[in-house]
Amino acid sequence: MGELRDCPKCGDFFNYTGVREICPKCAMSEEKMYEEVYRFLRKRENRAATVDRIVEATGVERELLYKWVKKNRLQQALFPNLGYPCDNCGRLTSKGKLCDDCASELKSELNKFEAAREFRRSVEENSRATYLAERKKK
Repeated sequence: MGELRDCPKCGDFFNYTGVREICPKCAMSEEKMYEEVYRFLRKRENRAATVDRIVEATGVERELLYKWVKKNRLQQALFPNLGYPCDNCGRLTSKGKLCDDCASELKSELNKFEAAREFRRSVEENSRATYLAERKKK
């Protein structure tokens, strides 16, 4: 049994079963828009179209295109100029949440952090010394 939710697009109530975040009526509308975009992209001259060109030609929302690329409904292997924005800088990417530049920058920062932590750990271990006091025998 699903839960009752309101559709974020139209505001109608629908039974949410975990499959779609929108009501069936809006899902059908989205599917029609997808078919229109796919028909546009199947034409040889449109296969290299950018997101801006697709939005201009079909009238589909930019966010829907990003959603379809994220879910691999529009694959970058077939349509090389498609992508969705990087969560960090906003440049288009086709895999993950970060573009390649942001991912490599993040890895570099993590490596620096790990090296600094290892250095601090080794300094702490070297600074610990055991001092023995001599006892005088009486």
